Amino acid sequence: MDMRKIVPAACGMLLLAACSQGMADNSMASAGQPMTMAMADTAPVMVGGHDMYPSKNIVANAVNSDANTTLVAAVKAAGLVATLEGPGPFTVFAPTNAAFDALPAGTVPTLLQPANKATLVKILTYHVVPGHYDFDDLQKLIMAGGGKAMLKTVEGGELTFMMNGPHNITVTDAKGGTAQIETYDVNQSNGVIQVIDKVLLPG
Repeated sequence: MDMRKIVPAACGMLLLAACSQGMADNSMASAGQPMTMAMADTAPVMVGGHDMYPSKNIVANAVNSDANTTLVAAVKAAGLVATLEGPGPFTVFAPTNAAFDALPAGTVPTLLQPANKATLVKILTYHVVPGHYDFDDLQKLIMAGGGKAMLKTVEGGELTFMMNGPHNITVTDAKGGTAQIETYDVNQSNGVIQVIDKVLLPG
């Protein structure tokens, strides 16, 4: 199989990507009141039918989600469990399940094979930025950069960020592909997840 065709598929296993559908909005469902900053730091967010607790790390939350079995297998195959359980912080840009539906069949099993570990690691780490970047942080960087900001990923390549409306940020990869951030600021004990609608490809 042509590795250029299987590259996008690894993102289907990216951190919390598979569980991003069904994510609740940032409101107190029981009380019907807006969530305060203090509440946002401690209240769980519903992801894939399960609460994602800010007190737990990225891997611990992923293991508890029924929609994250492929993700957990991928992280294990890539040898990234210890890293993603570490103190971080990490910002993870995670594609939605809808983004994975269009990927070629058979690519995920191919990338899970030991022979393709290096490619798997490269793609997974391209979706991870060192540091904690919530919406406000990204917006400030974009404004300070005159409408554009660039952040270096764990993989070593860069992602480009631009505003697309008053509360919408786009993420552009090294190949010119652009994703929208659909759900912002899903906090973890060692970072934050931003859910995106497209996979991102390293150079």
